[in-house]
Amino acid sequence: MRQFIESFLNYLSVERSLSKNTIISYRRDLGKYIAYLENARISSLAATSRKDISDFMFSLKDKGLSATSIARNLVAIKVFYRFLVRERILPADPSSLLDSPKLWKKIPDALTLEEVNALLQSVNLATIQGIRDKAILELMYATGVRVSEAVSLKMQDINLDVGFLRCIGKGSKERIVPLGKAAIDALKVYLEKSRTKLLKNTSGDSILFVSRLGKRISRQSFWKLIKAYAKKAHITKDVRPHTLRHSFATHLLERGADLRSVQEMLGHADISTTQIYTHIDKNRLKLIHKTYHPRP
Repeated sequence: MRQFIESFLNYLSVERSLSKNTIISYRRDLGKYIAYLENARISSLAATSRKDISDFMFSLKDKGLSATSIARNLVAIKVFYRFLVRERILPADPSSLLDSPKLWKKIPDALTLEEVNALLQSVNLATIQGIRDKAILELMYATGVRVSEAVSLKMQDINLDVGFLRCIGKGSKERIVPLGKAAIDALKVYLEKSRTKLLKNTSGDSILFVSRLGKRISRQSFWKLIKAYAKKAHITKDVRPHTLRHSFATHLLERGADLRSVQEMLGHADISTTQIYTHIDKNRLKLIHKTYHPRP
């Protein structure tokens, strides 16, 4: 059964051009499913039924997995079975009778503008790493890029004169995102005063953000530095790298940006993904109603 997973993952990579991280996620989720079938002494995928898939879902619930994780596992299984039927490896799809999980509508946890300012002001600009970190935080909040996209940025991907960056997102899709003045200024200081010193004379490296060892910064390092600065800024929320992306989208929409523009800047393939950011606090709703309703 496991050999079919490799064929499926190759299909996702070559024909669907899905990102490396997405393929890793599919591999992990399908690996759990196959292990469950093997433990249940089901020897082939042709012998699986709707009940087997449902039982697997319940086993995940019993292990304490969140609703989002269970939904993601079911999506992986359904896409996998559709592939097997399309390739005529299986005559029928047992997962077709299962309802697809609804889009997860949990509202992302965004920072307030005051919290963003506190986060940015918590950086010590007296050190070369602090100068770099300020540029990282300013860029991520200014553009809403994913961590995986930020660590992959190269020098040629940014144009500080025009004020744009070029980003390669999920599915190898390219997008252009504007840079605000604060991000441009922070990047200029980083390039002038910090990056060369961090590179340690390895000037041929084209990666934009480099570590204290002169290498590409890892995603884990991004995670740690953002958590550290959130703690230093006394922010009680669970701040993660994606929190800046959530804050970017939320603040744009709260200030009147149109959904399609935000979708393009975030690199969402489906606008329904962007719509989770359209939550507005009750006080603002009251103000809008009072301002525009003919009988306030």
